[in-house]
Amino acid sequence: MCVEGDGCEIEGCSSSDEVRTLSGSMSSALKSSPDLHPCKPGHKFRAALLRCRSPTAAAGILSFGNVLNYMDRYTVAGVLLDIQRHYEVSDSGIGLLQTVFICSFMVAAPIFGYLGDRFNRKVILSCGIFFWSIVTLSSSFIGKEYYWLFVLSRGLVGIGESSYSSISPTIIGDLFTNNSRTMMLSVFYLAIPLGSGLGYILGSSAKVAAGDWHWALRVSPVLGITAGTLILIFVPEPKRGVADQMGRIRTRTSWLCDMKALAKNRSYVFSSLASSAVSFATGAFGMWIPLYLARAQVVQKTGEDCTKEICSSKDSLIFGAITCVTGLLGVVIGAATTRLCRQKTERADPLVCAVSMLGSAIFICLIFVVAKKSIVGAYVCIFIGETLLFLNWAITADILMFVVIPTRRATAVAFQSFTSHLLGDAGSPYLIGLISDALQQSYATSALWRFLSLGYALMLCPFIIVLGGMFFLATALFFLDDREKAEKQLSQMTRPPSTVKVNYTEL
Repeated sequence: MCVEGDGCEIEGCSSSDEVRTLSGSMSSALKSSPDLHPCKPGHKFRAALLRCRSPTAAAGILSFGNVLNYMDRYTVAGVLLDIQRHYEVSDSGIGLLQTVFICSFMVAAPIFGYLGDRFNRKVILSCGIFFWSIVTLSSSFIGKEYYWLFVLSRGLVGIGESSYSSISPTIIGDLFTNNSRTMMLSVFYLAIPLGSGLGYILGSSAKVAAGDWHWALRVSPVLGITAGTLILIFVPEPKRGVADQMGRIRTRTSWLCDMKALAKNRSYVFSSLASSAVSFATGAFGMWIPLYLARAQVVQKTGEDCTKEICSSKDSLIFGAITCVTGLLGVVIGAATTRLCRQKTERADPLVCAVSMLGSAIFICLIFVVAKKSIVGAYVCIFIGETLLFLNWAITADILMFVVIPTRRATAVAFQSFTSHLLGDAGSPYLIGLISDALQQSYATSALWRFLSLGYALMLCPFIIVLGGMFFLATALFFLDDREKAEKQLSQMTRPPSTVKVNYTEL
């Protein structure tokens, strides 16, 4: 017989079952009492709803929300050429869209990190999704004379999406542990390349289907509101640290203490700097590679400059599909490689990230060598380079979970996000556009020089990626010490869960 949390009997349960509620579980050893009564229909529905709140289902819903998070972010990149023609702005002006988005994202991240360590996380997540969905939908109705307002709307979207990226990984971290956590975080971070690729595909497809690029911004908001509702209903709010320690955290450190501890955590600092290098490259590539390949085809005489109302979406579609596939391969290969290498060395996580970064830099360099002669060759280099680059998404998050205690993980994720965006993709799209504009000054009317100038600007990316690989190697030096410190501190902050003794002779 099972007992639901408000004292009613649930039909269909065996005597060996244990009913688990959001506040805990009730032992199967409890006997039926006269005070119990059959469940009413509303109680049965509630009990069924609680059973649906499994950790796996929660991780799936959070991963779906992360797909939408990145899909919305890169939908704009899928129709970038159309936006540039519609608002009549330069390369640096169009690069400002991503820069403003990321700047607002990173400024809001520490705020949401603080809130996520102290208040109900799923409510914050849902409110953030509802906010950016409404703002994205509203931005699709902004007129061509109000480009500044369109840029501002992207900044507001960044604030909403910041709440999701800062908090959602910590819920998964509190639902799973060890290899199962690595696997679930791999699925969650698979959403980054998958959502990015789908953003290109969605933007291009919606534009072609509707004959108007504005419709690219009107699909993801509907899905976003759906995801926010699912999170409110089906995602539980686990106690912080429950998966790491069979006990209750009896002390909570202050925000200032958390920041000092993170600043002294060498593995956290170096992995955050490495993440900045990844963000720099992915931010620049996500914004500029489709446009770079379109210019390459003009140089090769296999394409023409866009003079129509609706520009060709072929490059955005192909790049989006490649990003989806490489994201899947990268995350799966990264998780499998890390699990295998852990059998050989306990420093496997940062070492796998370092090797993949250095390998990625080689193939990304080759893109700019072969693009002038062969678009197919450029796509092959993009495929291999992105696969290696995406290897480290989930592993980096797992490194953080190992070296940071549960009560400051949301703050750690938020400030890692802040750092990676501040030093990475907050400025890289605008910087690449600025360098490209500067190089075009003398040959503004030359199609060849427009292509080469953008390529020269993008050559900055592989050098930044090599620097990121060096930071991951530095992380490997301190990883074991920092992990041991986190484990000791967690054991000092916890106490065994309280137990209730039952005298069965009195029952």
